[in-house]
Amino acid sequence: MANNITIVKLAAALGLSKSTVSRAFREGSDINPKTKEIILQKAAELGFSPNLYASNLRGNKSYTIAIIIPEFGNKFFSQAIKGIELVARNNGYHVLIYVTDHSAEKEADIIRTLVNGRVDGVIMSGSGEGDNHEYLKLLKSNKVPLVFFDRYYEDVSTACITGNDLDSSYQATKHLIASGARKIAYLAVNKDVSIGKIRMEGYKKALQEAALPLNEQLMLDTSNDVLVNYKDIKNLIENQKPDAIFASVERLAMSTIRVAKELQLLIPKDLKLICFSCLDIADMLQPSLSVVKQPAYEMGIEATTQLFDILCGRKADGIREIIFLDSELIFQGSSSRA
Repeated sequence: MANNITIVKLAAALGLSKSTVSRAFREGSDINPKTKEIILQKAAELGFSPNLYASNLRGNKSYTIAIIIPEFGNKFFSQAIKGIELVARNNGYHVLIYVTDHSAEKEADIIRTLVNGRVDGVIMSGSGEGDNHEYLKLLKSNKVPLVFFDRYYEDVSTACITGNDLDSSYQATKHLIASGARKIAYLAVNKDVSIGKIRMEGYKKALQEAALPLNEQLMLDTSNDVLVNYKDIKNLIENQKPDAIFASVERLAMSTIRVAKELQLLIPKDLKLICFSCLDIADMLQPSLSVVKQPAYEMGIEATTQLFDILCGRKADGIREIIFLDSELIFQGSSSRA
């Protein structure tokens, strides 16, 4: 059976040394092309699959990078992963994907599993939970470089690739004001993560500039539970009666649309709506959804390019650098003047 075939047995079947056979499975290895072809063909016949992870550990490289994200149910992250995977593949690397579910504890557990040589580098969007990131020092002490994208921690010195969220939030809120909104609610994500703070700052700046009051009752700090968010958004709309909502992530906009439908509120007549989103179908919703569209794919490419610059010695690790990429503001039916 295929599971019983080892590299020793494969070498014996070919009459070659184990080291020669091993080199056939390594990229860029010094081996005669014809010999390599014979080895790979025999391996395919016998169903042999090399344990590249174990062999690469001995060479101090895994040719693998880890992607750590807070959630899967967000088009932003799927697009970012495409960009990351493209650059990794072009550099002869594979990727492993880990999901923290917005949990700092899970994030720390994942980091601890990655410092044993399993990966050569990490690209991460922070979970946003907690303010103690000591566990990330394990990466540095084990010489595993880290690059953030989208959500980063201000107390960790490394490259961070993110959007121009302050200006985007400011412009989005200004648009709602220009469309006639005067009581704008803001649905926030975790304030311990960068985007939670920065996007709210843009919202507040636009309100202050327009001499509109900053009402804490209109600023909802949401959870990661869809049902809880639905209930909280419904209570906000019923009790505070906002005329517009700015959602900091797309899942909160989807909950808002469902709440508006239940309460028989018309968008944008009764409630205007805009959100950060990478939804490809935003223009197909009824009404079409106004969005701050983030350059997710480009963030993934830039973050991975930065990581390989560190891995290849083109730049030093552990240097604080924030790179901003411009988002696109697409104003459609959901935020128009009724």
